[in-house]
Amino acid sequence: MAMKTVSLLSQMLEQGETTSGEIVQSYFQAIEAHSDINAYITVTKDVALQQAHESDKRRKEGKPKSKFDGIPIAIKDNICTKGVLTTCASGILQNFIPPYNATAYQKLLDAGFVLLGKTNLDEFAMGSTTETSFFGPTKNPVDTTKVPGGSSGGSAAAVAAGLAPVALGSDTGGSIRQPASFCGCVGIKPTYGRVSRYGLVAYASSLDQIGTFANTVKDAANVLAVISGIDEHDATSINKPVDFDASAITGTIKGLRIGVPQEYFNGVQGAIVTAVKDVLQKLEAKGAIIQDISLQYTDYAVPIYYLIATAEASSNLARYDGVRYGYRSKNIQKLKDLYVKTRQEGFGKEVKRRIILGTFALSSGYYDAYYLKALKGRRLIIDDFTKAFETCDCIVAPVTTTTAFGIGEKISDPLSLYMADILTIQANLAGIPGMSVPIGKDAQGLPIGVQVMAKHFNEKVMLNVAQAIEDSVIL
Repeated sequence: MAMKTVSLLSQMLEQGETTSGEIVQSYFQAIEAHSDINAYITVTKDVALQQAHESDKRRKEGKPKSKFDGIPIAIKDNICTKGVLTTCASGILQNFIPPYNATAYQKLLDAGFVLLGKTNLDEFAMGSTTETSFFGPTKNPVDTTKVPGGSSGGSAAAVAAGLAPVALGSDTGGSIRQPASFCGCVGIKPTYGRVSRYGLVAYASSLDQIGTFANTVKDAANVLAVISGIDEHDATSINKPVDFDASAITGTIKGLRIGVPQEYFNGVQGAIVTAVKDVLQKLEAKGAIIQDISLQYTDYAVPIYYLIATAEASSNLARYDGVRYGYRSKNIQKLKDLYVKTRQEGFGKEVKRRIILGTFALSSGYYDAYYLKALKGRRLIIDDFTKAFETCDCIVAPVTTTTAFGIGEKISDPLSLYMADILTIQANLAGIPGMSVPIGKDAQGLPIGVQVMAKHFNEKVMLNVAQAIEDSVIL
């Protein structure tokens, strides 16, 4: 069953060619055979088999919850799952079991999806390589000496390796698109507000968004459609029609205006530039109108992002104090020591670094110089995209400056890793939808992805372009 699409699995279930139980068992065999990839933190075998049994019973009675009833899925381990460990890949939450479900996960359950397990990530989603995980790094299934990207590296690796047909991830500054590009699968970050953040453990609340991984554009779109919609538990979720499931995606792009930001090609690996330009030629041959655009504040995106994101992280992570839940330091005599030692022992190096950066940016005397100025810079980036979309319907550009690099190669150089996010963080700052589609490989056989971005809540346009790319690229 491994590497079959969601669409095909759904068809097989509808026609009685297989059962959910058989599909789930095949994935657990694959997970066990490829445990060295370390894609999962928690494998939920008992939960999955029970859910699969109930799904098979519903189908036998002719009462499936949806066409996806019985399809297995993997969930990033910063999305709350009632009764199942949700660790955020952190020592401070290594034993935390949520008492409720995230809205996105609940919507999957309501559609009959089956939970295979919780996937690995950078601690609290802070990282670009999945190397900061308390549970050890995930390996890229294409080349296990390379990183899978991050922070949703476990979800990307699981889908790319055939350890799940589809997965949920979260994207704060590229954490879905970058690992999708590195591992060679499809990854979607929807418009901010499209999917409820209720139950997503917060990193940076104005930037975080739940999205999907799959091996095809239509699979990723179908699952995104399931989890989208307004939620009374999340005031930032927005009531917009969901018009982008697989039935709405045709791949027809004749007359569509595609903007190509020239700033996104500066310092980009030659193989990636060649692959993206080749795709643009194919899109032009399909009738799209290709035009150069400028996103002039691209170079300022990294400092703006890392001031806003770390400031919000400093606030969000203040709740992990050893009092309410999670890890608590032992043999404490004073309350202050409880706070200090719990956070000192529970958090990893990168999380501490970002908390310190964010706290400094928010501190008295520095707030105006750093955080407030970053918010003004964010406004300029939003205006930049607004202006660009006056002349084009979507934007196509590289996802990353390089293909996947070696495990351990950059982990000791945080500034280098921060700069590697330069092509993905702007979509988060602007709140627009973005996605990565695989378009080929470099000379080492490492995957290359192309990024597609669109206006707010214009996922349908973005996905049609992505489908046209998928149709024109033979991997």
